Amino acid sequence: MSTIIEKTNEPVPSGLHLEDMAPRQIVAELDKYVVGQRAAKRAVAIALRNRWRRQQLDPALAEEIAPKNILMIGPTGVGKTEISRRLARLARAPFLKVEASKFTEVGYVGRDVESMVRDLTEIAVGMVKEEKRESVLEAARQRAEDRLLELLVPSTSRLGSSMVGYSAPTEPGGEEGDEEAGEPREAVPSLQATREKFRAKLRTGQLDERTVEVELEESSFPSLEMFTPQGVEEVGINLKDMLPGMFNRRRRQKVTVADAREILTQQEAEKLIDRQQVAREARERVEQGGIIFLDEIDKVAGREGGRGPDVSREGVQRDLLPIVEGTTVSTKYGMVRTDHVLFFAAGAFHVSKPSDLIPELQGRFPIRVELHALSEEDFVRILTEPETALTKQYAALLSTEGLRLEFTRDAVAEVARLAVEVNAGTENIGARRLATLMERLLDEVSFEAPDMAGMDFTVDGEYVRRTLADIVQDHDLSRYVL
Repeated sequence: MSTIIEKTNEPVPSGLHLEDMAPRQIVAELDKYVVGQRAAKRAVAIALRNRWRRQQLDPALAEEIAPKNILMIGPTGVGKTEISRRLARLARAPFLKVEASKFTEVGYVGRDVESMVRDLTEIAVGMVKEEKRESVLEAARQRAEDRLLELLVPSTSRLGSSMVGYSAPTEPGGEEGDEEAGEPREAVPSLQATREKFRAKLRTGQLDERTVEVELEESSFPSLEMFTPQGVEEVGINLKDMLPGMFNRRRRQKVTVADAREILTQQEAEKLIDRQQVAREARERVEQGGIIFLDEIDKVAGREGGRGPDVSREGVQRDLLPIVEGTTVSTKYGMVRTDHVLFFAAGAFHVSKPSDLIPELQGRFPIRVELHALSEEDFVRILTEPETALTKQYAALLSTEGLRLEFTRDAVAEVARLAVEVNAGTENIGARRLATLMERLLDEVSFEAPDMAGMDFTVDGEYVRRTLADIVQDHDLSRYVL
């Protein structure tokens, strides 16, 4: 199992800010990407709006209002993760999806539950850094341009103590010196005037193919695995602080002017960013706006009277308690409180039940919503309505080859019918079944697309039945293929 990190700093599709969005508008935004599941959408919209409401209150009262964590119950592939991910993107909030089954009780080999707070803080730091880079980008570009001109037209100190015998740098398409202006080749040009000429050429891209030598910083850290309360990631930082010269090495490399501009701009932007301010803002963003999605919570639920095959299962639940209730976690960016981090937990609960969770943890998720299995009608809507529907994705992908792909209504209906049939005959993986069917359906077209430029290809119901019917009817084969 691995942590899935989602970037959540994309712009809100509607152009609205969270403070301007009522729960009804939040649900409407979620409807663009997730079909059905009205109850779950309403619950998360209210939770998000309540977060904004709390921030408008007097700080003393706001401190006492706990987030209303939500437990989502439903089979796989019905939209639990997508609802949470889209909600975090809408709120421009740090978001982390992590499987509860990956954690182990303190004392066992594996990751402790506090690591998810450190991971969420890393995401927030990345978001804040990106915003800071955007704000200083213009200044960084100017400073990078000055450094680039210093490389192209070195100052007298770099050339040596004397300028005797110096001639102007070779300009693209001309000879050395400024012969176009009628000056003798031996004359020493004005350094500033030469730089301004090169600045103009630099801005128009005339020097992009030239080669310059820039200094790059290489950070190499030893591979050490040490079990500490702060986690493995802290080891590298501590060693870097204690031995700053050992792991940061500089090397010079020849690159084109176009590449050098990007490298120097990044370097200058890093210099203009206040790291301490970034850490402060990231901690604040995690504490006031962070969202953690705990998937597979049912996998750590106890069975058979509270005892299951995994001895650390109940221990993981007990370790989760203080994190969800509110505690302080040590990170390399400072102490982070989790009192107002919003938690969404989700699980299929096929074998276990929500009541199998320890009572204390159940109490930390006061809101429970049930997500229903998807019907054939839902599958039709999923294939056509969302802005990122699969049919639109495949049409866009193949349009890059010059092939115009179109799906008829009976083709979409047939794919939806087959998805329901395969889910019923094998494992029910919800909407994810559509991806397997669509990939199999368009296998031949995707392979031949480079040779079909300028053509129109229509997928109708007959084509779907001819391509998929045999696989769907052969249940043994469909278990492997679909």
